[in-house]
Amino acid sequence: MRTYETVRPASPMAARLRGDDQVTGQTAGPVWPSASPPPAASGLSWELQDIAQLPRVRAELRRHAAAQALASADADLVDQVVLALDEMASNALRHGGGGVAAEVRLTDDAYLIEVSDQAATSPPTPAVGRDPSEGGLGLYLIAELATRHGWYVSNNHKHVWALLPRG
Repeated sequence: MRTYETVRPASPMAARLRGDDQVTGQTAGPVWPSASPPPAASGLSWELQDIAQLPRVRAELRRHAAAQALASADADLVDQVVLALDEMASNALRHGGGGVAAEVRLTDDAYLIEVSDQAATSPPTPAVGRDPSEGGLGLYLIAELATRHGWYVSNNHKHVWALLPRG
């Protein structure tokens, strides 16, 4: 059995996005923590070559949510899962050196979003000291929404992951 970090009250922005007052307690620092995700059941997966594929991926995930695993979830939770997948996949496509794969799987109590790319020696690095109007805040946002997040290397691929609670 795995244990999870204790949660603390959320920032106002994260509380609005999540619809509650709990976050990870482990916000994104200069580098995401090196850690493996918990085991998860199989789910949806995509092989990605271009950012232009992301609208199709978002639509497919929303269709699946309406028909299957997320059907009982509220619209905010679906939006959070789609947002996390989109942010992680777009980062991998922009900075990851190709060979991008994305997955959304289920654990006992969370959605595991995992994206891999070929930049095995480049950890996910949130933008530091950048004007928010220039973008680069996706990793911070995902860290606030997630109960846990991290990255690891396997088979010369970097895997970046986040757990979003199911409710």
